[in-house]
Amino acid sequence: MSSADFLTQGIIRAFELIFNANPYILSITGVSIKVSGTATILATLTAIPLAFAISFMNFRGRQALITLINTGMGLPSVFVGLVIFVLFVPAGPLGLLNMIFTQKAMILAQYILITPVITGISLAAIKAVPTPIIETVYTLGGNKNDAAVAVLREARFGFITAVLAGLGRALAEVGAILIVGGNIALTGSVGGIGEGLSETRTLTTAITSETSKGDISTSIALGIILIFLVLSVNILANFFQRRD
Repeated sequence: MSSADFLTQGIIRAFELIFNANPYILSITGVSIKVSGTATILATLTAIPLAFAISFMNFRGRQALITLINTGMGLPSVFVGLVIFVLFVPAGPLGLLNMIFTQKAMILAQYILITPVITGISLAAIKAVPTPIIETVYTLGGNKNDAAVAVLREARFGFITAVLAGLGRALAEVGAILIVGGNIALTGSVGGIGEGLSETRTLTTAITSETSKGDISTSIALGIILIFLVLSVNILANFFQRRD
C-alpha cells in the first residue's frame, strides 16, 4: 500500500467514524467538552470579578497580583499537572480526596491554566474602555459600582473574547490533563474500536494514545473534531473582536 493510499483510507475511515457517531469517539468528545466547559465556567466566575476588583480597587499587593496573572498566562501546563499530581496522589497531602486520575482533577488543572488567561484579557478589555465614559459616570453622581456597570456594558465583547480564548486554550490542552487524568478508557470494545467508553480520555490525549498504537483513522477522526471545535471558538472570538 502506497503512502497516498494509506492516508486516503485513513481519512475515509475517519469520516466514517464521525458520521456513524461511533460511541468511543462520542464519549471522548463528550469528556473534552464537559471538562473544558466546566473549567471555563468556573474560571470565568473567578476571572471577571477579579479583573473588576483589580481595576476599581486599590489594595496592597495589587501590582504583584497583576504580575502573577501575567506570569500565569504563560504557565507551562506540565508544571501545573505535576503540582496537582504531587498534591493529590494517594501519598500526597491531599490524597484523601481521591481526585487523582478523575475528571475533577482535570477540571482543576484546566481551571488553574485558563483563569489567568481570562483575567488578563478581561483586564485589557476594561483598560480599553475610554476614560471619558467612566468620568461621565462620576460627573453624573455615580459611584464605583455605577462605573463598573458602565464598563461591563462597554467591554462586554472583550469579556466574551476572553472567555472564548480560555475555552480554546482548555480544549487544546494536553500536558496537565494527561498527567492528572491518566488518559483512561474503560476496557472493552465499542463500535469496532478496541477501547471502551472514555473515563478521563479527551480529544488531545486520545490522539496521542491512538497515534502511538498506529490507529491513524481514529486519530484523524479525533483531530478533525478537535480542529472543528477550536476553529469554531476562534471564529466566535474573531466575530466579537470585530464587534468590540
